[in-house]
Amino acid sequence: MAKPKVSKRPTRDEFVLEEIGNQLTEAKQEDSEIVLTVWGKEELVRGHIVLMDSRTGKVHISRSEEITKVPFMDIMQVNYPRD
Repeated sequence: MAKPKVSKRPTRDEFVLEEIGNQLTEAKQEDSEIVLTVWGKEELVRGHIVLMDSRTGKVHISRSEEITKVPFMDIMQVNYPRD
């Protein structure tokens, strides 16, 4: 039985990845609320960064007592909420 075809994560160059890393670092330092577009997820991830774990490569986002762990390589875009 064939496996269902899963689309591959788009590749990004080192400059795009560095820019995303800089935006995440700045948001953590300023304790800013962010909105992440994550590859493979329909809904946006919104909240404050509590931890950027270099060992696992995941960014821990907290929103109303709930923590979501997002792999850094799956983050497509970092934005700030407009409301």
